[in-house]
Amino acid sequence: MQIAGLNTLGISIARIDYAPLGQNPPHTHPRATEILTVLEGTLYVGFVTSNKPAPNRNKFLSKVLNKGDAFVFPVGLIHFQFNPNPHKPAVAIAALSSQNPGAITIANAVFGSDPQISDDVLAKAFQVEKNTIDWLQAQFWENNHN
Repeated sequence: MQIAGLNTLGISIARIDYAPLGQNPPHTHPRATEILTVLEGTLYVGFVTSNKPAPNRNKFLSKVLNKGDAFVFPVGLIHFQFNPNPHKPAVAIAALSSQNPGAITIANAVFGSDPQISDDVLAKAFQVEKNTIDWLQAQFWENNHN
């Protein structure tokens, strides 16, 4: 929408600046594949495959990327980027195969929804005590919820 000549072409692009030890937390783009290219610094990136039949279900694939390296995150799969350097920032360009890729940050969606998902449901899903779920929800609620 910000560059009229690109609107309706079915693509989008974003520059992402990572602080030292900064991250783009686990998230998904339900309507786009993403290709990420590192412009400066180093990034540890990865994604998890879908719930397809064994033995390859939920397989975690990751790589450390340096300046000039690229990595593809398939449409809809949970992925992340992390700058492992405690002293230097990193910069990347992300290109997506949709002008409206969507973004769902996993922790925010699960623990910070409005209204909250029942702690009974989440405790069973994550196989933890309800007080653990309550604590996690509190990290995303009240002052942190937008």
